[in-house]
Amino acid sequence: MATPPICSYEGSDYPTSFWEQGDRAYEDEVESIALSRLLPPGGRRMLELGAGGGRNTPKYSGFNQTVLVDYSISQLEHAQKHLGKMDSYRFIAADIYRLPFMPGAFDCATMIRTLHHMANPRLALEQIQGTLQKDAAFILEYANKRNLKAILRYWTRKQVWNPFSLEPVEFAELNFDFHPKAIRQWLRNTNFRLEKTLTVSHFRVGAFKKKIPLKTLVWMDSVLQPTGAHFQFTPSVFTLSKALNSSPAIMSGSIFKCPNCSFGPLEDAAPQMKCPKCHKIYPVKNGIYDFRLS
Repeated sequence: MATPPICSYEGSDYPTSFWEQGDRAYEDEVESIALSRLLPPGGRRMLELGAGGGRNTPKYSGFNQTVLVDYSISQLEHAQKHLGKMDSYRFIAADIYRLPFMPGAFDCATMIRTLHHMANPRLALEQIQGTLQKDAAFILEYANKRNLKAILRYWTRKQVWNPFSLEPVEFAELNFDFHPKAIRQWLRNTNFRLEKTLTVSHFRVGAFKKKIPLKTLVWMDSVLQPTGAHFQFTPSVFTLSKALNSSPAIMSGSIFKCPNCSFGPLEDAAPQMKCPKCHKIYPVKNGIYDFRLS
């Protein structure tokens, strides 16, 4: 399987520059509200895809264990410093297109602010489906191509790409916006049942954020989020789906498989894990499992 190009945040100060210093308190709070509305009260094992520096990880405290996945070692190191090294967290460097987990490993998964870096979103969704147990919850956030700003710019001829067409638009290298209908098709075709949709960041405009108090802006957004069940014109959309598969839950033993040849389960042992079939070696250093193939 040829792996699509990967967007890596290795060495980036994204958690600090984008969130802590980037005037994004509004986005952070409204996304937190959407996530709380979709998140199950708890469970056994959560898969957090594109976990970055662990911004959302504390929200999953109802789960016995959260497995953070990111391609960047430096982002996972930042998450370790932020969260601490505890048995309830596991830190995995891996490619979402080649996830190193057995079927039935997770009863919930989230992917927030990550799909927009996926050149092959359907392949990513197929990989996620392959890690989940039957009826697992999957919370997906995606960047909406058909947002109001894009529509107005298209109608006034300030942009050439059509926000109403179904194909993704790559507005910068490995940064994609997706049409809501295309997302629904991909979810359906990868064996997910869409159950709920929320629209988020209705007021992601600099003038609004400067002139309207944060609490008021967040309240206004929270009131409008449920309208996502009927129409989606915001830059960000959250969805809740259920995994329609027959994979039983893994109740004990290793949850890992070889991302190179798919052999599993692999023996979970530091300082390295070796696949007995293809002999690929995956190092474990400072609590971070490195399953990257390149």
